Amino acid sequence: MSKPYNLEERTFLFAKECRIYIRTLPKNTSNIEDGKQLVLSSGSVGANYIEANENLGDKDLLFRLKIARKEAKESKFWLQLLNDLNPDQKELSESLLFEIEELRKILSAIITKTSKP
Repeated sequence: MSKPYNLEERTFLFAKECRIYIRTLPKNTSNIEDGKQLVLSSGSVGANYIEANENLGDKDLLFRLKIARKEAKESKFWLQLLNDLNPDQKELSESLLFEIEELRKILSAIITKTSKP
């Protein structure tokens, strides 16, 4: 299955897949709390990207893109933590780790291109 080119759709699918992944984890305190953080940060990647596209000016665009990238880095942190603590679910978490790294790189490229005068 190929990945969608539309970044809004791709970030939505990432947030959705994170929620599906969290449901597969054993219900213990650390998974629940770390999962909550992943839900928040994964959803924020897409939400901030959508807000960036509202065309409120270049400064706002860059600000929102940088927040989306920051949230992507945070999502990667929570995924790595959950990945290390739940080795039985590595197949799911590793595909999510790959996807969030790709999204982070895409956001970084957009920021770099947009920042140039």
